[in-house]
Amino acid sequence: MRIKLLFWVLICCNIGFYTDVLGQEINKNYDEKLAKELHADDYGMKTYVLAILKTGPEKGFSKAKQDSVFLGHMANIGKLVEKGKLVVAGPMGKNDKSYRGIFILDVPTIAEAEQLVGTDPAIQSRLLDVELYIWYGSAALKETLKIHSRIEKRSH
Repeated sequence: MRIKLLFWVLICCNIGFYTDVLGQEINKNYDEKLAKELHADDYGMKTYVLAILKTGPEKGFSKAKQDSVFLGHMANIGKLVEKGKLVVAGPMGKNDKSYRGIFILDVPTIAEAEQLVGTDPAIQSRLLDVELYIWYGSAALKETLKIHSRIEKRSH
């Protein structure tokens, strides 16, 4: 009898180990439709491209020309958001690496990201330069744009 009891305890412990430690337990809040819509994998994640914008080599533009280029930069950001390709963008604080801002692009490859950032007037004019990296993050990032539109008091 003790052997049978010990056997069942070991089986139950192992089942608990495999579901908890190995992550085999299904999330009770899982929404299959939403996961498919957002192209999420089993962990709720997906591949994006992280673009780090930094100061480019162009230094000879007048203030008026720089302002014009950056207006185009902001307009291009809006176009990429409308197309569903840009899910996060924002400037960085002062730093010793000349980093100016980031984009998180909803594309799976560097080649696709290069095409998108190539449409940016600040990159075209070389006021900004860009480094691109594959990044694996939450597929829910795209949903932040819907929330942001509800908390943004003033648009750009």
